[in-house]
Amino acid sequence: MQDDLFGGAPASPAEPPASPAPKAPRSLRLAGQLPAAPALPEHLDLAARLPEQVRLGTSSWSYPGWHGLVWAQEFNERRLAKEGLTAYSQHPLLRTVSIDRSFYQPLSVGQYTAYASQVPDQFRFIVKAPASVSDALIRDESGQGKAHNPLFLDPDLALREFIEPAMQGLGHKVGALVFQISPLPQDWLRQPQRLMDQLEHLLGKMPALQAFASGATIAIEVRDHALVRPELAQVLKRTGHTYCLGLHARMTPIEDQLPMLRSLWPGPLVCRWNLHRRHGAFGYEDARAMYEPFDHIQDADLETRRTLARVIVATARAGLPVHVSISNKAEGCAPLSVGLLAQEVATQWENGSP
Repeated sequence: MQDDLFGGAPASPAEPPASPAPKAPRSLRLAGQLPAAPALPEHLDLAARLPEQVRLGTSSWSYPGWHGLVWAQEFNERRLAKEGLTAYSQHPLLRTVSIDRSFYQPLSVGQYTAYASQVPDQFRFIVKAPASVSDALIRDESGQGKAHNPLFLDPDLALREFIEPAMQGLGHKVGALVFQISPLPQDWLRQPQRLMDQLEHLLGKMPALQAFASGATIAIEVRDHALVRPELAQVLKRTGHTYCLGLHARMTPIEDQLPMLRSLWPGPLVCRWNLHRRHGAFGYEDARAMYEPFDHIQDADLETRRTLARVIVATARAGLPVHVSISNKAEGCAPLSVGLLAQEVATQWENGSP
């Protein structure tokens, strides 16, 4: 029996069942939905080679530049945001998606239900918690902090405006509910134990999603590398939740975050690959300007892709769920990044790596 990536025995010696053989391509258009790009035979084959508990996808889905990749033709961003999810979910490699709009405004049960109704039964969602609970600052439209947030990490608010609506609306299609802790002001960074206590108070009140939906988890993502520390791992262990591998220019590279995953092993993998490091900590707008319309790979990051694939394969070999979302700003075109990552995962899986 081969050891996992982190040097310990897997949670279960049995490998998960192989994915079913690829089905015949679904109809390119469902009633009231936008037409999907035809499923390519190589994508159907690759999807069948992936472990079934590995779900890869993108951050949101409303990009006109994906026509020919995800959409059968070009539509405007507004229409794609409203009507494009079903077509997105018809792509054989796109098995999850990150709902990022929930960070800016809490979503209702009805909104989550509408999303869930548009995707296949095996599809899962990654959802970001509202900034009202995960940001220590109240910010203006430019992102500048205006005042301290008195409800930062408030468990009652988190349950009422995030966890409960998402669970009720998405049902068994919940994949990962992520508290992305926005960059912290210095007064919080100077008091790390205060933050850990607050996090533990929050997470201790959160439900165990696995009992509600198979493979579902609650995860903490941070945007201050100083918080990737043993104390955070201890909080996550005690509360039964997990760490979200945040691949972002504000954070250290993936290799430097692996000790956190190792300390929580065995456990599920949640990863959000957000931004190529070349753009720096505040480079979202630079990346957008450089990469639009997001229709081809511009900055291939082979090292990150190969390392992430190793972590995915190790997690899958232990029979544990994997949820990974990739942004256009990681390499230039998220659906193509998914395809390249899927190819690397399938190759390593079949070759017995890691």
